[in-house]
Amino acid sequence: MLEQFRTAKKAEIQQLEALAQAHALPPALQGQRPSFSGALRAAGQPIAIIAEYKRASPSRGLICSHVPVEEAARQYTKNGACCLSILTESSAFQGELGFLDRAAAVSPLPLLRKDFIFHPLQVQATAATQAAALLLIVRLTPDVHLLRSLREQAQGYGMEAVVEVFDADELALARASGAKLIQVNARNLSSLSVDAQRCLDVAQQCPPQENECWIAASGICHGASLPTLAAAGYKAALVGSALMAGGQPGAALHALLHEATQDKEQATQHNKGQAMHKKTQAEQQGEGQAMQAGQQAVAAHCGAQAAQAKERIV
Repeated sequence: MLEQFRTAKKAEIQQLEALAQAHALPPALQGQRPSFSGALRAAGQPIAIIAEYKRASPSRGLICSHVPVEEAARQYTKNGACCLSILTESSAFQGELGFLDRAAAVSPLPLLRKDFIFHPLQVQATAATQAAALLLIVRLTPDVHLLRSLREQAQGYGMEAVVEVFDADELALARASGAKLIQVNARNLSSLSVDAQRCLDVAQQCPPQENECWIAASGICHGASLPTLAAAGYKAALVGSALMAGGQPGAALHALLHEATQDKEQATQHNKGQAMHKKTQAEQQGEGQAMQAGQQAVAAHCGAQAAQAKERIV
């Protein structure tokens, strides 16, 4: 599947090369971009949500085409998103590069360009938009030197690179490239199948390091899974299809976060109840031990008195 997308990108790259030769590429955006990772780390929720604008996908086909990117961005911003992910791939996702600036016009949230990026000119084209970050996929760019070069090129334009991995081997490549902003995708991009346990398994095998910011992606449909991801070390979750499918992305995001909060509160109450039960058991056990010790002391005292009385009689 990735090779199909690489092939589909040939026309785009050829067009960018022609523009570059003609010195007609749009200039990079001037000024400071918002910090993508900073917004994720500063989130006050159980886990930060990167809400995605996704019109279609290879696995599901058409998801939602009637909600404009501006309306989705407004709804996401109003309902608790920390960042926005904007799909710009056109052939299978019905995205456009122009969606980034359209979203930025109505929302102050940091934007992630989500696409199949593996060429320096694609990074340069992204730099001309309002994107705060772009996606690099290890499976698409397995050469660690190219991966580092693209990441550092993005950094030179004031953007961050979200480096996506699927397993521990790809995580090792991402770390070797210097990546600190790491996304673990539960979807196998070769087969498009989703393993909901994948994100937790990778975090258990290779826990996030202190200076890393991890994002869980794909297959996140219920808020109840968010506290579990947070406990595994994830700072954020990227959610797209589950929010867009019903045509009311803001309401879907609100419901997701509400469910996550309710689940966390229930878990907290459950833990408190268990702690109280253990404390009560410990207290009861301590009281039982104290009573037993007292009875033994009384018996010993009585025994000593009896012995003394016997001696006096003798």
